[in-house]
Amino acid sequence: MTNADSHLAPRRCLKEPIPEIFEAALRLSEAVDAHLAGDGRSSERLIREADMPAIGDWVLPLVWTNKTRLADIRFREVNGAPGILATADRTPARKPTAAQKADLIALYGYNCAFCRIPLVSAEVRKALTAAYPEAAGWDSAHDPRSHTALLCMWLQFDHVLPHSRGGDSSLSNLVVSCAGCNYGRMSYTLEEVGVLDPRLTPPTKTDWDGLQRLLVSL
Repeated sequence: MTNADSHLAPRRCLKEPIPEIFEAALRLSEAVDAHLAGDGRSSERLIREADMPAIGDWVLPLVWTNKTRLADIRFREVNGAPGILATADRTPARKPTAAQKADLIALYGYNCAFCRIPLVSAEVRKALTAAYPEAAGWDSAHDPRSHTALLCMWLQFDHVLPHSRGGDSSLSNLVVSCAGCNYGRMSYTLEEVGVLDPRLTPPTKTDWDGLQRLLVSL
């Protein structure tokens, strides 16, 4: 296999996760435990520790719309790939229902179907930001000042065949993903970016609860 062939070879995700992501997940889990125990000072310190520059370096090129992401996308032409549809021709219901989201979580757990990193829902992130606005700062997915781990681990519901390419919002076309795998792929098909279909292998569920226990306390 040539270097060019290796570069374009199918892979499970756009970009292999780095160890710091899993270290940050541990810090955030400890922060939630500290918060639930009434130890706000420790919780804030742990949330700050989870905000690692290395994670920003990993995720920001995937979520920013600029040419820095091209090294991760590795786009290739695919004969017969569906084109981008006009908005009027796309399936009207783009977002999954609450019941569909629950079914997807039951299937995949709080782990990205592609890169397998731990995930945190927007509801949990908002709760952390409300309780610790300085430590868990958040502006948007495209702002480097947002907490790197909470951005990286942001739970998404991804259309395997992109909505803009004719994909619907049926359970068979949806998977759980992180922000990097979802934003990074944009409207490309899996084949166009050389990523393997996660539906073809059994989900890898872990005991990671997505920090959902924080919401129970509110």
